[in-house]
Amino acid sequence: MKTTTYTTTGTKDAEIELPIIFSTPFRRELIHKACTNLTSHKFQRQGRKPNAGMDVVADSNNPPTGQGVSRVSRMTGGGGGRQGQGAEVASTRGGRQAHPPIVEKVIYKKLNKKENKLALCSAIAATASKDLVESRGHKIQGIESFPIVVSNDIESIAKASEISKVLDALKLTQDIERLTARKPRSGQSRLRGRSKKVGKSVLFVTVDSTNLLQATGAIPGVEVRNVKDLSVLDLAPGSDAIRLTVYSKSAIEEIGKIKSTHLKVMVSTQ
Repeated sequence: MKTTTYTTTGTKDAEIELPIIFSTPFRRELIHKACTNLTSHKFQRQGRKPNAGMDVVADSNNPPTGQGVSRVSRMTGGGGGRQGQGAEVASTRGGRQAHPPIVEKVIYKKLNKKENKLALCSAIAATASKDLVESRGHKIQGIESFPIVVSNDIESIAKASEISKVLDALKLTQDIERLTARKPRSGQSRLRGRSKKVGKSVLFVTVDSTNLLQATGAIPGVEVRNVKDLSVLDLAPGSDAIRLTVYSKSAIEEIGKIKSTHLKVMVSTQ
C-alpha cells in the first residue's frame, strides 16, 4: 500500500510504502470499547463522609413497639425546633443516604493488552480511509491522498504564521473554519461557564512535537501528539471514528515499528 507525501508548501514530494499496520481491518466496536475503557481512567473517585446525615441528637423509642408511632428514630429536645421529627435514618429529611457511593468502588475498567493494541492499530489504519474521515464531519475537499503524510520539515515549524501557511497549502484550513459555525450552548452549561465547546480538527502525529506544539497552541481544534504517546482517544475522540490526521515521514517510520500479534498473522498469510 503506497501513498503520496507532500512538502510543507503543498507540492507532491514522492511516494512511500506504508507499513503493514495500515492494512489492519477497521473494527468500530473494538475502537469504541477501547475509548470507553481508557476514558474511565480519568474518572475521580468519590465517596461520602462516614457520619454524613447522622450528626444529630436522635434516638429510637425504647421499647420500639407499643408507643403508637412508627419505629423511626426521632429528634430529642425540650420543645421547639425539630423535636419529635424523624431524623438520622435514610427515610427522613436530612438523614443519611441508604447506599452512598464509596471510594473503594472499582471505577477503572480494564482492557486486554492485545485488544488495546489491535484497537490502536485499527484506528491508525482507518486514517487512510477517506470515507471514514469524511463521515465524521471533516471538510476534506480537494485532498487527494490519505493518510496525509508530510515531510519532516513540519516538525521544525515553531511559529503560528508559518503553520497557518502549511495548513492553507495542504487544504486543511477549511476543516478548522468548520469549528467557527458552532452555536453557543444555553442553560445550565452556560451558567457554569461552558457555553462554548471547542471541536476536534486536524491531528498532527510527529516524532518531535516540541516546536509544533508551540506553533499550533492558538489554533482551535488542532492538536499535536508524539507518535509514542498516540492513543485511540486521539484518533477517535468520543469513540467517533476517525479523525483527520497528518503524519510526518519519521512518524510513519516509527509506526512501522509497532509490534502486535495480529500483524504477525497478517505477515505469515501474505
